[in-house]
Amino acid sequence: MTQSSTNSSAAKMSVTANKPPIKYRHDYQTPDYSITEIDLDFVLDAQKATVTAISKIIRLTKEKTPLILDGENLVLLEVRVDGQPWPYQQNDQLILENLPASFTLTIVNEINPTTNTALEGLYLSGETLCTQCEAEGFRHITFYLDRPDVLACFTTRIVADKARYPYLLSNGNCIDKGDCIDKEGHPDGRHWVKWQDPFPKPCYLFALVAGDFDLLSDSFTTCSGRKVSLELFVDRGNLDRATWAMASLKNAMKWDETRFGLEYDLDIYMIVAVDFFNMGAMENKGLNVFNAKYVLANAETATDQDYLAIEAVIAHEYFHNWTGNRVTCRDWFQLSLKEGLTVFRDQEFSSDLGSRSVNRIENVRVMRSAQFAEDASPMAHPIRPDKVIEMNNFYTLTVYEKGAEVVRMIHTLLGEEKFQAGMKLYLARHDGSAATCDDFVKAMTDASKIDLELFSRWYSQSGTPLLTIHDSYDAEKQQYHLVVNQKTLPSVEQSEKLPLHIPLDIELYDNDGNVINLQYNGAPLGSVLNVTETKQTFIFDRVKCQPIPSLLREFSAPVKLDYPYNDEQLIFLMRYARNEFSRWDAAQSLLAIHIKKNVVNYQLKVPISLPLPVIDAFRAILLDKNIDPALAAQILKLPSENEMAELFTLIDPQAIRSVHQALTRCLAEALANEWQAMYHINKTLPYQIKHADIAKRALRNVCLGYLAFGDITLANDEITKAYCQADNMTDSLAALAAAVAAQLPCRVQLLDAFEQRWSQDSLVMDKWFMLQATSPAVDVLHQVRTLRNHRSFSLNNPNRTRSLIGSFVLSNPAAFHADDGSGYQFLVEILRDLNSKNPQLASRLIEPLTRLKRYDTKRQQLMHDALQQLKALDNLSGDMYEKIEKTLGS
Repeated sequence: MTQSSTNSSAAKMSVTANKPPIKYRHDYQTPDYSITEIDLDFVLDAQKATVTAISKIIRLTKEKTPLILDGENLVLLEVRVDGQPWPYQQNDQLILENLPASFTLTIVNEINPTTNTALEGLYLSGETLCTQCEAEGFRHITFYLDRPDVLACFTTRIVADKARYPYLLSNGNCIDKGDCIDKEGHPDGRHWVKWQDPFPKPCYLFALVAGDFDLLSDSFTTCSGRKVSLELFVDRGNLDRATWAMASLKNAMKWDETRFGLEYDLDIYMIVAVDFFNMGAMENKGLNVFNAKYVLANAETATDQDYLAIEAVIAHEYFHNWTGNRVTCRDWFQLSLKEGLTVFRDQEFSSDLGSRSVNRIENVRVMRSAQFAEDASPMAHPIRPDKVIEMNNFYTLTVYEKGAEVVRMIHTLLGEEKFQAGMKLYLARHDGSAATCDDFVKAMTDASKIDLELFSRWYSQSGTPLLTIHDSYDAEKQQYHLVVNQKTLPSVEQSEKLPLHIPLDIELYDNDGNVINLQYNGAPLGSVLNVTETKQTFIFDRVKCQPIPSLLREFSAPVKLDYPYNDEQLIFLMRYARNEFSRWDAAQSLLAIHIKKNVVNYQLKVPISLPLPVIDAFRAILLDKNIDPALAAQILKLPSENEMAELFTLIDPQAIRSVHQALTRCLAEALANEWQAMYHINKTLPYQIKHADIAKRALRNVCLGYLAFGDITLANDEITKAYCQADNMTDSLAALAAAVAAQLPCRVQLLDAFEQRWSQDSLVMDKWFMLQATSPAVDVLHQVRTLRNHRSFSLNNPNRTRSLIGSFVLSNPAAFHADDGSGYQFLVEILRDLNSKNPQLASRLIEPLTRLKRYDTKRQQLMHDALQQLKALDNLSGDMYEKIEKTLGS
């Protein structure tokens, strides 16, 4: 599953009166019963759906233990065992006792999709009926053993009105269909379709969709010669925006065969795009349900980044077919087993198809700005957590992004060949079963013969390690010493942090930019140093001069680095480093030095500035004819305010905003002629989704962003011209974003023009909401409050809520953290509403309040008060309760 917001379930209890229980990983017990087959029969209607579930069940214990089935918001009509009525107890669960060793269980119940605003189980997205069952949504459909280690073969029959729901879809292959006949033998206006999934799966991978769509059909021939039907369903009128998603799917299928040797296993693969969805997408076996945001694209409506995101998410869900579906996770504490691994795979896919360095940079930006912040918060947890209240609060950047970094470190330590051998062994051992993170590491160890026991601590230890590195050079011995210290700060739940196995990728340069070969005692050394102790010294000999080290190349481990670089060394690496990521990283480190200095200067009311050599270093990047334009764009783009915030233990959002704007103006003015020249040189016509063109547009629009901060009259004219002449959404939005960021006079006219053109397209309007929510305007909160009443906005729609509310709360820190606490009170208002409507979304939006310890005393108190107000809600969901309790308790 791909995140779009934190995926947390709709807990119905009032936690103010009844504290939810804590679940512990070490309490895991195998199920007492196994469900081998289930036949589901749905008679669908938006207000009432009748579900008949017939399961073949085997007791796994000798004694007659009770069968306890999960179920929420269900109207139970009938319970039968082997065809006979059976006594039961019902509260939040269905309990059956005195059962035979094997039996057939029949359960009939009703559900109401229309009232399901939490968007779990079966719900209504516009006029479409669809499901979302990960993590614990199947219990909203029928009573079941709703846990990932119970795998059954599903057969699903769906009955619904043929005119209203012409397409009836479920997992697996379609095995039969027909029209429903009334008692007189005439069609009654309904039809039915029967689906069968031959592969056993947990119920969280079940899916059902009923609706009316435009259909894009295609096919893919696998490496063994099988022809697979590909079907992509979109809302009526959106067929012209589905071709990129289909092409991305075929690319993903081919890549998985080529790189991992994995072939698709069903006769059909389907994707359905829906507008109401709490996440990015869901990998249900053979029937992926997607947020429309990650499917629909054409040049007019989607940016280059939208195209690349669609490509990545389509691939991510497809790759889950093996790493998540054929081999699933034993329990939800093992979530990173499938998500971290699959994120690594989709990152590799994007890197193989596009720019490896730019993809790596963008992944690291997420780690440093957002995941590191999560690691430093009360919500910090290992990638394999040990305890939780609300299971779906596991859907975090730590599990996904840091989990992917842990897999990447294994790949770094083993190399491609041994890693692929480990993958083959892992899939062979566990195909058709539920596995653990330990199973994955053991397969990697057994296949490679490389000991990963110490490395396994990454799975159980939270926090971001700090590598403090010092060096010395002995000219007489021609020896270079690198002293590495590692430390991870204690957290609430882990007071003692043990040393980790950290792969540290390095390169050494002489003063002319030549690489110095790594060796010791005459033996060559690899570039990856194995840091395994609290303090280690690495010695390199035959080093003829004091070297300049390039450290943590490719971000070889998810750690913070402390090395006393000076400006000259970093400017050198920006120019000479062979590794493109290292060139960007050197620029980031150079900027970090001056960001930290200037935040102090701002607080002391000293003018903000950049030294001329630093400006010249960025000028050299801008004018370099040999550099990849996409890499240049990344280097020249200032860190976001959230990225800048992670440079400080105590965050001053107003100072960071002021420094960000001042440094932007400084570079804009110093390089005005260069920005102008490169803006015009990198024009691309006509619009095409090619990586070379995407790279040029990226650089061109970075230049435009700086031009907006130059002379106001010239900037206003240039931005207006850029917007009016744009023939694609990438350039249109770049001009609009530049106008808003620089608060140019033309922004009002351009925002109005954008709204008038796109008011009927909700996904495009999300971009408009986002721009206004992240505006640096002093009255931005008033604007956000006003936009809540906009005809295109609905708090019931997760995409709309994320675009306006989420953008303000998560991406406009200076405004959200206003001195008077108005941003916090606004969020309290929103969360009071979402708490009962959609706890998953509320749980995602509350995150900034959980990081109160990173701010000054006044802001801490204001955030504390906001959390206390939310804690006092009578119907507080388990999702928010857990985060509030951890924050206040810390």
